[in-house]
Amino acid sequence: MEYFIQQFINGVTLGAIFGLIAIGYTMVYGILGMVNFAHGDIFMIGGFISIITFMILGVLGVTWLPFSLLCMLLIAMAFTGLHGWAVERIGYRALRNSNRLAPLISAIGVSIFLQNYVQLLQGARNKPLSPIIFGGIELMTSSTGFTVTFAYMQMVIIGVATVLMAGFSVLIARTALGRQQRACEQDMKMARLLGVDVDRTIALTFIMGAALAAVAGLIWLLRYGIIDFYVGFLVGIKAFTAAVIGGIGSLPGAMLGGLLIGLIEVFWSAYFSVEYKDVAAFAILVLVLIFRPTGLLGKPDIEKV
Repeated sequence: MEYFIQQFINGVTLGAIFGLIAIGYTMVYGILGMVNFAHGDIFMIGGFISIITFMILGVLGVTWLPFSLLCMLLIAMAFTGLHGWAVERIGYRALRNSNRLAPLISAIGVSIFLQNYVQLLQGARNKPLSPIIFGGIELMTSSTGFTVTFAYMQMVIIGVATVLMAGFSVLIARTALGRQQRACEQDMKMARLLGVDVDRTIALTFIMGAALAAVAGLIWLLRYGIIDFYVGFLVGIKAFTAAVIGGIGSLPGAMLGGLLIGLIEVFWSAYFSVEYKDVAAFAILVLVLIFRPTGLLGKPDIEKV
């Protein structure tokens, strides 16, 4: 039982990271009806910017941890936001009214470009980071001596994911920008006629999604202590899977899907062969698409006539 509880905590922690990235996918899809396959690489860039910032702060003699983490977060969000804006401006805006296949191919091309330019700038080797946040709370100990630990870093990850999920839900439901995003989602032409700056709204959506990816990149780096140029593709695919399972276009669905993928991966790795954890996650995706094509919390598209 103790081992199960520990793996549950680990799965929720991993799922929270997937959920943060999945929100970026679902926000873009909710407005444009298109998938930003470069989003995972934005997450990877956020991790690289974080570790570079930490190294620079160390050279400058900045040792106060809260200030260092704040600088890492803000600088990573600024850089990833810029990348998100560039992806929308270069890869999507000109193709917005074209065949749906064109922006999809463009996004894949941008993803490959981002991977390779980071590889050229930073090299192909993994970039490690020594643990920064230590310790945790011991919840229980089994008769065999196994101790269930809820690490402080895991608390931070789950807390940050919960706060951001609630914050973005309120933003979309109750702010002017959220109303503009919902108007663009329902009918982009009518929103433009009513005075909504569609280009600005879509660009801000990409920037917001990229900023969330930066947060995920930072906490991934702090949690696992390593980043490389290819991790964005792997994690991005899993986050996209989470968005589809939860119901792409639904923010709560994105977080729910992320938690499910995280739990599936961790429990499969704990009780079965770790080599097949990705197979298990994608098998669940297939089952969800067969029995509930819109996802767990998704709504069917209503065709306007």
